[in-house]
Amino acid sequence: MSVSAVTSHAQAQSGERYVPTIWVDPDGCEHWVMDDGTEGFMTPHVNRQGKPVCHRGIVCGVVSTDQMFPTNSARISNAGQIRLAKFFATADAKSFIITGHTDSRASDEYNLDLSLRRANAVARVASGVGAKITDVRGYGERNPTATNATAAGQAKNRRVEITCVR
Repeated sequence: MSVSAVTSHAQAQSGERYVPTIWVDPDGCEHWVMDDGTEGFMTPHVNRQGKPVCHRGIVCGVVSTDQMFPTNSARISNAGQIRLAKFFATADAKSFIITGHTDSRASDEYNLDLSLRRANAVARVASGVGAKITDVRGYGERNPTATNATAAGQAKNRRVEITCVR
């Protein structure tokens, strides 16, 4: 087979843009879905029957990013840092999972970056008071709790969730 024949077979297919999906179920198990529809768990820990053993945690805090961060920023206000430090110092948990979320007004790439930077800012405050951080993730606009079609819905989607692992 000639080089030109190999090249013609390697042309990219056009179609819908694939967005990988990750979510956490009520048992604390993180799931993933690949572009071919394959689904799996994001934990290497399984019981003898092969069922995943996941975090036992509950969302114990939701931080409205409108109250904690300036627009398009991951810098927490001084008052916000004090509130968060008090929360982490008194929360009844072995460790914490911190996830950042945004509304859908900016690009997917920008929202993923901003949500991760904000989650990391909250995690730094937690670490500063000795809290153990198990994981920090930025989901961008991928896990909305409300519609992004209204200003009120967008405000609800701009948040950092704190999961207490007990």
